[in-house]
Amino acid sequence: MNKGKNSFVDLGSRGRLNKNNKLNDLTGKEWLKFTKSWFIHRPPRRKEDEILHPAKFPESLVEEFIKFFTKKNGWVLDPFMGTGSTLISAAGINRKSVGIELSKNYFRSSSKRISKRGFEKSAFPFNGDSLHLKELLSKNGYEKIHFDYTITSPPYWNQLMRNSLRQKNRKEKGLDTKYSINKNDIGNINSYEEFLEKQAQVFDQVYDVTKSNGYLTIITNNVYFEGRLYPLAFDTAISLTKRGEKSWVLKDEKIWLQDDKKLIALGVNNAWVGNRHHQYCLIFRKEK
Repeated sequence: MNKGKNSFVDLGSRGRLNKNNKLNDLTGKEWLKFTKSWFIHRPPRRKEDEILHPAKFPESLVEEFIKFFTKKNGWVLDPFMGTGSTLISAAGINRKSVGIELSKNYFRSSSKRISKRGFEKSAFPFNGDSLHLKELLSKNGYEKIHFDYTITSPPYWNQLMRNSLRQKNRKEKGLDTKYSINKNDIGNINSYEEFLEKQAQVFDQVYDVTKSNGYLTIITNNVYFEGRLYPLAFDTAISLTKRGEKSWVLKDEKIWLQDDKKLIALGVNNAWVGNRHHQYCLIFRKEK
């Protein structure tokens, strides 16, 4: 009985921490709260210098996922780094991280933001194509790293190529409404099937550099295009689980409810077009 009691540390309002916890540094109370299948997250208002990217996800949201799927000093990867939200989140809670970004502009922005916060010794951004992820890691001396966790948000297929109503304000302010014009950017692929395959090829390489039983979270969504809904989130889940020896195991999804987004008059008096106010956070595991 005494042995069992000594396995726990009382952290007051946080609850009790089990010293034998293999996945994270959370108490049982904190663990249970995170397992809810949906959540509402209202991040702090972004500073003007942090809105350059057209599809930036909140650092506070990423931090919650990193806390659950890693321990202190664990390694985190983001193959679609953008302006460095994942790396900044990881460094802020004592994790090491690597990010890869194709766009030179966003790479420079992420490097500047990381330097501004003094995170250069734990956050390592690289400019390059994630379809060559393993080559980039090797070139920069990280070929022996086995990542504990990857969290990222790839392009939602070609969604940002179409200057939609949701991008109107950004366009008026002279801000980016799409990722890039780079032909290697998978967000510029016209074919839905080709996009899914290229995306899967990136995560094949993520699989190779992930430790056994490590996790992957992909934040994505379904896409409405030319009068029909493309089930991108669901097809992403299916595509990654059918890669032969590099197949990820889909464990679950968490749904981020964005109940504070503005409603837009889509299809009014004509046809059904929904206001999509949620994102899918797909959770995979490397069970090999």
